Amino acid sequence: MKRVTWGWAIVLILGLAITGCRQPEEKRYELKGKVVNVDQRAQLVNIAHEEINGYMGSMTMAFRLRDKDLFYLNELQPGDEIQAILVVAGSKSWLEELVVSQVRNAEAPPPTKVSEPNVGDEIPDFALLNQDNKRINLKNYRGRALVVTFIYTRCPLPDYCPLMTDNFAVIHKTLSETPALQKRVHLLSITVDPEFDKPAVLRDYGLKHNGGQKFETWEFATGSKEEVKHIATHFGLYYSTEKDQIVHNLQTAIISPDGKLVKIYRGNDWKPEEIVSELQKLS
Repeated sequence: MKRVTWGWAIVLILGLAITGCRQPEEKRYELKGKVVNVDQRAQLVNIAHEEINGYMGSMTMAFRLRDKDLFYLNELQPGDEIQAILVVAGSKSWLEELVVSQVRNAEAPPPTKVSEPNVGDEIPDFALLNQDNKRINLKNYRGRALVVTFIYTRCPLPDYCPLMTDNFAVIHKTLSETPALQKRVHLLSITVDPEFDKPAVLRDYGLKHNGGQKFETWEFATGSKEEVKHIATHFGLYYSTEKDQIVHNLQTAIISPDGKLVKIYRGNDWKPEEIVSELQKLS
């Protein structure tokens, strides 16, 4: 009897282990559209796509390719008409089964070019509004390391703004568990959708992600369209509005306590522990 009991216990444990390791369900959608530009550095393709049935309306969005399809980054050109499968799995999304159905129009616009500050450059002061509708300036954070990222609350792709916010939530939790480091660091998430993301919207959004805590360590900021554009483009962010969505790349920056750029993380491949490690070096 003991052998039978242990046997069932082992089966149960294995079953739980398999369940715990189960990959998130993949949802697949047919996508058709035209290439707007290719961001080689971030390994993204911006596509003006038709309505994706059951997921989102027609707009222009940046998409990631599977690793084995990255060669397309050298092949695709603005104006190419493509078909692909959009896969959404948990916090990740990508395109696969990509097919070019028609080659580019010779008059298609060139890829978007952006500039960004260099490591060691002093970051100029910027004025914004925080989630409490109070005016803030970057110079207010002098004496603390500042980590800045760009998001908008309506972003539909799980590995874009939601991932940046989830990563900041992990950093925020780590800081709250390390009071000595928390005193020397501040987090700032800036919306690129200021017409929708008013302070009250950002406050509700922030409370959902910061564990309902005060905004002493992690703030959310907006401003006029011009103010947001000014700071976003300074850090190498490009974005444009497509209906209710924002087409954008991803940039996250660490600014030293004396106001100089320490590092820029492009895209979404960085991990929270990488930024925490950099912040510890600044102590």
